[in-house]
Amino acid sequence: MFGSDHDPIAGVSAVSSSPARKISPAEYLEAERAAETKSEYYAGQVFAMTGASLVHNWIVASLIRVLGRQLEGTRCGVLPSDMRLHIVATGLYTYPDVTIVCGAPELGDEHRDTLLNPTVLIEVLSPSTESYDRGHKAEHYRQIPSLQEYLIVRQDAPRIERYRRLGEREWTLTEAIGLEESVQLASVPCSLALGEVYDRALG
Repeated sequence: MFGSDHDPIAGVSAVSSSPARKISPAEYLEAERAAETKSEYYAGQVFAMTGASLVHNWIVASLIRVLGRQLEGTRCGVLPSDMRLHIVATGLYTYPDVTIVCGAPELGDEHRDTLLNPTVLIEVLSPSTESYDRGHKAEHYRQIPSLQEYLIVRQDAPRIERYRRLGEREWTLTEAIGLEESVQLASVPCSLALGEVYDRALG
């Protein structure tokens, strides 16, 4: 978990000019549902999310297209970054770049806009958020009981890191590097060919 003296979200800024004032999760959700932009929430503070580059968006779009095609007819589905995720064990509210959920989605409340049980989470790295996505955010993700795999996708080079859960506190890393390689997911019937994922991003 984040230390109290650490800015939890690199590359984003506190929404309030008075960061010492803390708000409740209910206050955050009420404001977030009325907002035109997305923000993350942790430990009573709200952090505005920055926009993504064209390359970042090309990669995310490719991931959703490729995964969505392979998941047709299965009990799993792919969701874009508009799907808010709540990590109950740590209290973080965030927006993963790509989410796969299998079976019945578990949702936070009657608004049905906050997911609790992802199976696979994918983050496309940006220069301003790389340390966060690899470090503190990954620590939070590992506290999700339903999560089986976490993928980190580079946007400056064809490289995908796949972290797969083996046990409660045991994860294994597999890397795919280069446009000729692919990543085979274990928890869902999907394979990501890097040449397809990076088709427009590196062209």
